[in-house]
Amino acid sequence: MKRKISVVVPSFNEEGNIELLASRLLVALKNFPAYNYEVIFIDDGSSDRTLDKLKSLSLTDPNLFYLELSRNFGHQNALKAGYDFATGDCIISMDGDMQHPPELIGQFIEKWEEGYDVVYSCREYQDDATIFKTKTSDIFYKMINSLSDTKLEKGTADFRLIDRKVANVLVQLNENGLFMRGLIKWLGFKQYAIHYQADPRFSGKSKYTLRRMVKFAVEGITAFSVRPLYIATGIGLFFSLMSLLYIPYILISYYCGHVVSGWSSVLASVVFFGGIQLMVLGIIGMYLGKLFMQAKQRPNYIIRSTNLESQKHDPVKF
Repeated sequence: MKRKISVVVPSFNEEGNIELLASRLLVALKNFPAYNYEVIFIDDGSSDRTLDKLKSLSLTDPNLFYLELSRNFGHQNALKAGYDFATGDCIISMDGDMQHPPELIGQFIEKWEEGYDVVYSCREYQDDATIFKTKTSDIFYKMINSLSDTKLEKGTADFRLIDRKVANVLVQLNENGLFMRGLIKWLGFKQYAIHYQADPRFSGKSKYTLRRMVKFAVEGITAFSVRPLYIATGIGLFFSLMSLLYIPYILISYYCGHVVSGWSSVLASVVFFGGIQLMVLGIIGMYLGKLFMQAKQRPNYIIRSTNLESQKHDPVKF
């Protein structure tokens, strides 16, 4: 019996890229006649004609499928939907903006056949990349590696292959605030990195603004480390200790007669206890925020429609 390759592609407002990506994907996959394949596009609440094009494409090839999410749940949750519904012996994830070259799939499969459980890609920026883009990328990975317990190689992307046994573990996880790059790295298994140069975006604009990148970094850090809590503790403790420096100043001012009666003790108390409160509230607030969102047990995504009704999962909601 042939083994099966699954490809999952989260897509948000990618109507200009979908058709070309699908054609290149099919060409790349048909180079492996020893395998069956399926391609699952996840429409993450697109407002353009992405879904219409996915439905049309699904009629041209019985191995092309789509999942329509009920709204925009974010790239990482859409990616989780793809992993949950894929049935292949290995699952390849890639973006829908044409910057992940489908031709690299051959190298992924080659390393998988050698026995690697995870084959991930590390993006290398071309010479014409903007300074802003390269610098923000550098800052992103430096932040992750300095503040998180899970270390990522510079340029690690969501363009990867994972074995079925890795996917089985991943599907069982029900975390809020997903950070797939770190999560798959945290899972362990036998991993291999492939370096590549990304293709230019064929159509449309990047969805990762500076604001989203910062949010993405914060999610990654807080998902895999309590180090920010220690930093909050240190900041609060620092300001509390700094308030002690007021004591010599207060004493000198008092004995020199340059002081308003009562202000010194009030100021010292406010600064000292204010620092303590910031420290405690910072710790409690971060823990409660994460616990609050996790305790709701809301699904990572909701499926509005799909042509995967015969698959193993409930097509309505997950």
